[in-house]
Order: sequence, then structure tokens, then C-alpha cells
Amino acid sequence: MTIQIIKTTPFDDQKPGTSGLRKSVKQFKKPDYLQNFVQAIFNTLENVPGSTLILGGDGRYFNREAIQIILRMAAATGFGRVIVGQGGILSTPAASNLIRQYQALGGIILSASHNAGGPEGDFGIKFNGANGGPAPESMTEAMFAASKQLHEYRIVPIQPIPVDKLGVYQLAGMQVEVIDSVSAYQTLMESIFDFDKLAAMLSSESFKMRFDAMHAVTGPYAHQILEQRLGAPEGTVIHGLPLADFGGGHPDPNQAHAKELMSLLYARQSTMDFGAASDGDGDRNMILGKRFFVTPSDSLAILAANARLIPGYRNGIAGIARSMPTSQAPDRVAAKLGIPCFETPTGWKFFGNLLDVGKITLCGEESFGTGSDHVREKDGLWAVLFWLNLLAEKQDSVENIVRNHWAEYGRNYYSRHDYESIDLKDANALVDALQAQLPTLAGKPFGSGLTVSAADNFTYTDPVDGSVSKNQGIRILFTNGSRIIFRLSGTGTQGATLRVYLEKYEADTAKHNQDVQEALADLLNIAQQVARITEFTGREAADVIT
Repeated sequence: MTIQIIKTTPFDDQKPGTSGLRKSVKQFKKPDYLQNFVQAIFNTLENVPGSTLILGGDGRYFNREAIQIILRMAAATGFGRVIVGQGGILSTPAASNLIRQYQALGGIILSASHNAGGPEGDFGIKFNGANGGPAPESMTEAMFAASKQLHEYRIVPIQPIPVDKLGVYQLAGMQVEVIDSVSAYQTLMESIFDFDKLAAMLSSESFKMRFDAMHAVTGPYAHQILEQRLGAPEGTVIHGLPLADFGGGHPDPNQAHAKELMSLLYARQSTMDFGAASDGDGDRNMILGKRFFVTPSDSLAILAANARLIPGYRNGIAGIARSMPTSQAPDRVAAKLGIPCFETPTGWKFFGNLLDVGKITLCGEESFGTGSDHVREKDGLWAVLFWLNLLAEKQDSVENIVRNHWAEYGRNYYSRHDYESIDLKDANALVDALQAQLPTLAGKPFGSGLTVSAADNFTYTDPVDGSVSKNQGIRILFTNGSRIIFRLSGTGTQGATLRVYLEKYEADTAKHNQDVQEALADLLNIAQQVARITEFTGREAADVIT
């Protein structure tokens, strides 16, 4: 086997964020940029010789070229086998499942999730470990350190692998197996949900739904599972063909970007009972009823409260975890069930330890991500199937299920305001000024009877391995349970995104029909006042409100 050793120069910007390394396509196409980061990943791994690697992505622009490069580098590094999704396609949860199923050393997932694609868009790469979950901070820090010291990478000569054709191929002594991207994932879903009940509902004339794959990775999965296996009418899945530029759209499953789906469910004479969408790499979800939106926080709480209705969770759940900015609705369910509820930093990797030792069964983030112990990633289509199974069991509407939940547990009014593409200096100045105020805020009264009970920058101590994560988001907590949270996002590639989270609890069912933004208006005013958002950013209002 001929191994080429290519001399290179380190890049100083290859620090992975909460979901791997995300940059513009133009950056990744710079000479040696991708190769350097892949070599940095491989240099941090142990026990590589003869091991198995899972490889795939969301089909975005540069996905195919990257796969051929990574295959050549994997062969040069000594992997014994690489399993690739057909066409280079693998959803993130499907990749997590394959890592676990094949007992692989790990997997490389090529995606920038919900970021825009195409030649002018973004690309991303991340490594998932042997448990199927995202690399922990200790490993991503080691990758960054390795990238800064890199002066060469190893690669074998060009030998293109026909990734569109199922089969087993040889590359410089390494086995490359191209597999059906959907089949193993479908088998996993069949082990969790009642597919007979789902098929009866989805094939009946009395139930109508639409699933928006947003021209992203879940198209093949949804076509195969919803339409072919469960008998939903053809056309149930819209935008189901994965495209390198996501059809020019933004593959983010929220009200702002899934406009066609929203119009179908919110039309005055809508005939739809259920709507759902997933994102670029298939790990996020949006759930809709007829003229009704389910917040991700409420979704997690409702799935937890009703888990015993689902075959895969018939024996109950061990615990729940939510990211710190996610609303406290799941906490109330956990309290009633007598199980723990863990509050973690943002980033799915923080759930991995809790899942691995059985402390939790369900987990979720406010950024449209929900999951369970079936994989070590959030899983968009799993959440959709969970909701469909719940509808089939309860024979009720999405809206009624949510309102009945509020009647029992109270309603957590909740919203996120995103100020996008802020100059990084301005964003950091805002956070620094806010941080400086924290010691003075406790006990401070604001309008509408709101008084601050505490203010801090969230620190998390992992209950499994004892690791400490600091500066995970600024929290302003009020005596009535309301919260304002400020975070700079780690998933963008242009400037910074300031996320402001607003939450207010309401127990009185007579007050459960307020407009969300009206209910949270006082908190938004306080957030703008305390953080001086307009002064630092020049923005009078958020770019995206969810």
C-alpha cells in the first residue's frame, strides 16, 4: 500500500464548537483545510488499526468530495473497514445507531445541521465516539490542539469508491462497505413504536399529515418509513429529495423557515391533522397540529408524561434531561413521576454520560431537538413517530393533548429571540457588560411585580465523570419562576448569534390562551433594558423569533 505523506501548514481556526467544526464551504475547499482537520481527528484516536469507522453526511454541497478524501485518509491511518451510507447520505441519528450496531470506533458525520448549504453556504464535520454520541469536550479540545501542531497528513492515492452503488469495495487494503442508509434505522424504529397502529392511522382517510424534509437528509427515511412501510398516501412527504443546496432554502425546522408546511397547517380551511419537519442532518424536529404549534420544551414534557403508552417505553423512564435554556416544563413532569430531571449545558454531548449510565431515558433541547436512549443523538424522525404513536393511542388532536397537559401541569410560556450575524466584538462586549452586572441584580425589582431572585453564568458539574463546564449562559431568575437567559450560539459561521430566552410559568388555566409574545412582553423589555441589546448590536428587534 502506497501512503502519501503531504506536508502542510496548521490552521489556527479549527476549534470545534458544540456540534463539530462548521465553516463556509469556501473555507473547507481551501487546500488542505479539510485534510488537516481529519488528520487532527485521527491523531487523537486510540486503537485505530483494523477498527471500523462509520461515514456519511446530510448530502450538502461538498459532501461527496469530502467522503472520497476521508476514505483515502482512513485507509492511510489503518482503519480496517469504513461503512458508508449510500450516496454518502446518513442522518445524524442513523449514524449514531450504526456506530452502536457495528461496535465501531466512531463515526465522522458531515453536516452543518440547519445552516444553509450550497457553494455559498456552510459545511461541517464532527466525530462521534464509540457510544454513538458527539465527542466530549476533552476530545474536541485535543483535536484543536492537534490541529495547531499539524505539519503533515497521510493519504493514499486517488481511487474513487462508487458510493451510489451498494456493495463492498477495497481501498488500499481497507474494506469499504456501502449500505442502505435507511434499513437499519427503520428496524430500530420498528422496535420502539407500534407500527401496526401507525399504519392503521396513516393509511386511513380520516387522518391527514405532511412531513417536510426540507430537501435534506430525512427525505429518503420519511419516504421509506411513512409512505412505503406505514402506508401514508404518496405526497405525505414534501421536499423529500435531498439537494446539495437544500433547494435554496434554509433547512431549519421552525416557523420562519418551514413556510409551506406552516401555510398548510394554518390555512383557515386546513384539512391537515398533523405536520412535522426535520432539519439538514435529521436530528431536529418541529411538531404542528391544525393551527397549533408545539414548542420543543412542551414536546419533551408531553412525551415524557405519556411515555408508557409507547411500546419501547412501556416500563417507564428512568429520568429526563434538558439543556439549561430549555423551559422548565419537563421538570414538572419529572417531579410528578418521581424521577430526576437534569439541567445541562447546551450540546447533546452532555446527555451522553447520563444516557450511558441509565440515569435518563428522554432528553431534549429548546432548539427543536428531542431524543432518548435508543441512540446518542437527538432524532427528528423518532420524535415525529413518537407523536404519531401518541395520536394513534389517544385518538385525539395535537391541540387537545397539549391543552390537557397544560391543565394538569400548568403552562410555561416560552420563546427564543435570535439576533443573528452580530459583529463578534459587539456580541462579546454585550456579554461582558452583562456579566459585570450580575452581582448587583439579585433582589432588584422590575416592572409588573418582577423581582430578581438570582443572576449567574451557568456552571455544570457532570454527575457521572465530575467534569465542570463554566460560562454556559447568563441566567436572570425571578422570584415567580420566570427566567431570562442570554447565550452566544456556537453553531453559526458568520459573526455571532445572540440568543435570548424568555420563560414565564402560568398555572391558571383561564390564562392559557394568551399570545406568547404578549405574555412575555415584560420579560423582553427587561432583557433589552438589562443587556442594552440595541445599544450594543444596533438591532431594535430579533431576526428570528421562535
